[in-house]
Amino acid sequence: MTSKRRENRRALHLSKARLAEMIEEATVDAHGQSEQITGWFTMIDENLEVPFETTVLGIPVTVERVDLSRSEQIVAICRHGRERQLLPILDVPLPTPPPEGAVWIEAYRRWRGRFEVRAMSHT
Repeated sequence: MTSKRRENRRALHLSKARLAEMIEEATVDAHGQSEQITGWFTMIDENLEVPFETTVLGIPVTVERVDLSRSEQIVAICRHGRERQLLPILDVPLPTPPPEGAVWIEAYRRWRGRFEVRAMSHT
């Protein structure tokens, strides 16, 4: 792991208690996965400071905003020059230091990991 990634992990560290609070805040009153993802999108959209600069596949891009795709995936709208590309928010490398509110992306990542493990255990 590179030193930049280690720095980002430290900056985005979440205690179990804080993660539980964030999960509760994002998914309160949500019925089903669709509403839960909408809750996560809302928290990321309201808290993530955009635009910010990062690098995707060696190309500098500007993350202009986040959105919720038709397939209910939280995506980042990335721009390089006149070109725009939607990328899953969990696939966007965060710069060092990460933008304000990036901790919500980390909380979402951890929640998704828990959700996917539960889903796999039911198949």
